[in-house]
Amino acid sequence: MVERSKIESEGLIYGLNDVPQPFLKALGFGLQHVLTMFGATVAVPLLLAPAMKMNPSQTAILVSACMFAAGISTLFQVNLGSRLPIIQGTSFSFIGPMLAIVAATGATAASMPSIQGAILLGAVVEFIVGATGLIGALRKYVSPVVIGPVIALIGLGLFESGAPQAGQNWLLSGTFIVLTFAFALGGDRRRITVFKLLPVLIAMALTYALALVLSLAGVFKPGMPGYVDFTPVVTAPWVRFNILFPWGMPKFNLAFFLVILASYVSSMIESFGDYHSISAVAKAGDPTAQTISRGIAAEGAGCFVAGLVGAFANTSYTENIGLVGLTRVASRYVVNLAAVLLIILGVASKFGALVATIPSPIIGGMYCTLFGLIAAVGLSNLMRADMSSQRNLMIVGFAMFMGLSLPVYLKANPVQISGAQWIADVINTVGQTKMAVAGILGLIMDNLIPGTDEERGIGKS
Repeated sequence: MVERSKIESEGLIYGLNDVPQPFLKALGFGLQHVLTMFGATVAVPLLLAPAMKMNPSQTAILVSACMFAAGISTLFQVNLGSRLPIIQGTSFSFIGPMLAIVAATGATAASMPSIQGAILLGAVVEFIVGATGLIGALRKYVSPVVIGPVIALIGLGLFESGAPQAGQNWLLSGTFIVLTFAFALGGDRRRITVFKLLPVLIAMALTYALALVLSLAGVFKPGMPGYVDFTPVVTAPWVRFNILFPWGMPKFNLAFFLVILASYVSSMIESFGDYHSISAVAKAGDPTAQTISRGIAAEGAGCFVAGLVGAFANTSYTENIGLVGLTRVASRYVVNLAAVLLIILGVASKFGALVATIPSPIIGGMYCTLFGLIAAVGLSNLMRADMSSQRNLMIVGFAMFMGLSLPVYLKANPVQISGAQWIADVINTVGQTKMAVAGILGLIMDNLIPGTDEERGIGKS
């Protein structure tokens, strides 16, 4: 247990090894993590289920499987992997390749075994990359000049999930944003402990109550953004027993494996930045090569489990890093509780369906609040480098701009390579991932363009 005076001096309320008491307080912290990541984790299966023409029962299984896999993957990460307070959840990086697999296999639920096979093979590769220390060995070549833009784009790159989703109902999203700022900042200044520690959970509960009242009063009607629909709760079973291979045995295809491998590369680059981000937020110092390698190996193991239970591949969740920064609760114990809650959600289908009734605009408001905080954390990393240096300014500016701009170009003008389209698919997938572009360009330029260690910020605390 870290001494409380030391934790407070570092700007944290609970450090990595702290166990918040009483238990209900810790449980509330864990529930905040679940609520923060729930929308994104559910969004991926809800996007892919219609593409596979799944019925409501099949969709419910897919959503539950993703929650279950996220819980198991989080336990791996927190206790065996990086050992940082970081939530794992379904990755958006895999949507493109999975849609390609769906299109190639008939666009039905029968596509899932092929998706599972590709996920399992890619997971083995990710585990090997982490377990052999290959990814950790790259750490000495990565300075704050590289990490800063990557982390910033992890937050800024999600701008499409912010205002467009929140704008479906600004009353709800705006209420959530205002309440979160009021509780997080006002609670801190006025030393109101419950507001300071649980700003997102309290804001979520109050905004959800507002949505429910307006739905019952008929102001929000069925189908409108903001309407609270309990139909999924009524139709969902109480408990799900078909945990292992719910879609049948996996099918393995080399082409599908190569297509999805690009998403694993993008995911690893993103996680590399996430480990630095959560380390900064949790005041844990720079992640070591061993920390990064263990983290990637744990992600590979988590993705393998996801393939076994019929879910999609997992990665570290940026929005939950923002939550740690907002609440200043960096306890691994809390994240372990969140993982257990996710596993329960994956088995107790009605409870998961109840959480899924949170209206989309409220989730959008949460994105607006937390994603910007991640960008700010990334930019704060640049303080460790000499940002009066023209060299650093040019590298950072170019990496960030191209990280935003190149994906737009490649989306409109995808690379085509006759006879080796799988190589083109890899280039297109990585090139359309904002943080991957910024990371690759920053890494190349920072190591090729001459600069002193002091200028690059290497070795600074």
